[in-house]
Amino acid sequence: MSVALDSKPALVEISPLEKAILETLAYSDVFDYPLTIDELHRFLVSPATKMEIQECVIGMKGISFAHGYYFLAGRSEIVDVRQKREEDSRNAYRRAMFYGRILGGLPFIRMVALTGSLAMLNLSKNRDMDYMLVAMPGRVWTARAFALLLARVTRLFGDVICPNVIVSENALGWKERNLYTAHEFAQTIPISGEGTFLSLRVVNGWVGDFLPNFAIMNETKNRHFDNTIQFVLEFFLNNKLGQLFETWEMNRKIARFQKQAGYGVETDFSADVCQGNFDHHGLWTLKAYNERLRALSQRERVGGVLSLSKQ
Repeated sequence: MSVALDSKPALVEISPLEKAILETLAYSDVFDYPLTIDELHRFLVSPATKMEIQECVIGMKGISFAHGYYFLAGRSEIVDVRQKREEDSRNAYRRAMFYGRILGGLPFIRMVALTGSLAMLNLSKNRDMDYMLVAMPGRVWTARAFALLLARVTRLFGDVICPNVIVSENALGWKERNLYTAHEFAQTIPISGEGTFLSLRVVNGWVGDFLPNFAIMNETKNRHFDNTIQFVLEFFLNNKLGQLFETWEMNRKIARFQKQAGYGVETDFSADVCQGNFDHHGLWTLKAYNERLRALSQRERVGGVLSLSKQ
């Protein structure tokens, strides 16, 4: 089901590049995340060179700069927020990468990537370690079952790993296409399965429609590795009995998910996809983003300084 929102509010009386900069910073502001010049260039919603951006932001009204970060005027406090979150996230990030390598060695898992706030070193109240997995066709739900077994183990160490999105190699193309999902792809940190990861990026080239300066900057340092346990388990499960388990697991889980609050808005469950965003985070993000754009479109000049209108 698509996320429906009002059309993006217009920002007037400024150049197209200034408009793009404000829109980009408005999106990052949703997450209390000021941007470096490199990040501003990478996530800009309009094509431009880094030099063009650097020249444009000099003296630009409506934004501020401090300690190497750009942000919307009046929001200097988010610089400290980002720095504190980065410091708090580093240990969790290292553990998440370690768990991700283990996930990559589990049966039928062909790619592992870290997603969500931890991929940006921006953990806040939600301390979960979110992953996207790509599984062998016909074994999405079996791969999920093994991932959840690992999750039970990590809980013993106080870590919550969440394979929020699992797709088969036959379903790499993303259905939901908007600024939120484009950011989610652009922020993904690959851990294992280099070839599959690159295929994922190629198939989802539409990300460039929303983030035209985006390029594949991350490279997997750990190719997908086969191990004895993975090989043996796949050998014994890649048969009729394994297919019976796959079908049973899929049917019982989907039946349970259909009764869960939030089902159907940002969820997708089938033989090739297991996506469970029951808290509607994408919808919430785009709504908050549009609210910021409306505030900017109603901006007022106070003492010659462009600021957000107080509604």
